[in-house]
Amino acid sequence: MWMPEHRRAAERSGLRYPSDLNDAEWALVAPLIPPSKRGGRPRSVNVREVLNAVFYVLWTGCQWKALPKDFPPKSTVYDYLDLWEWDGTLERLHYALYVQERERQGREASPTVAIIDSQTARGASKGGPRSTRRATMPARRRWAASATFSSTRSASC
Repeated sequence: MWMPEHRRAAERSGLRYPSDLNDAEWALVAPLIPPSKRGGRPRSVNVREVLNAVFYVLWTGCQWKALPKDFPPKSTVYDYLDLWEWDGTLERLHYALYVQERERQGREASPTVAIIDSQTARGASKGGPRSTRRATMPARRRWAASATFSSTRSASC
């Protein structure tokens, strides 16, 4: 049930876009973003705006090329997102926020019990997140690649 304190916490009206980070959210996330590399040029991109752009794409479902011009260039945003996924920054962000939210609710940082229902178990066998294992179904062959097609084609020519 929504209470007045929930509505205040979910209020997004003072922001440029509803998906933008407010100051309190940025204060939680900023220490988890890795600093720029040593020895190179100083970072010229506002990382908060990069995160705002990523959240905008996730919030609206728009294509990268439809990203508004007041965000950093789409290639920059995508490159940061790709880098953060590769170096584990996104996973660390998610875990830190997850632990903090559980502690805020008065629960232990990690759950002690997990429940898997039949729908979850069935859905897990069909794929899920990217992994190194092969797909469960073999790839379809194209009709033109079949032996029957090639043998009838060469016989008729």
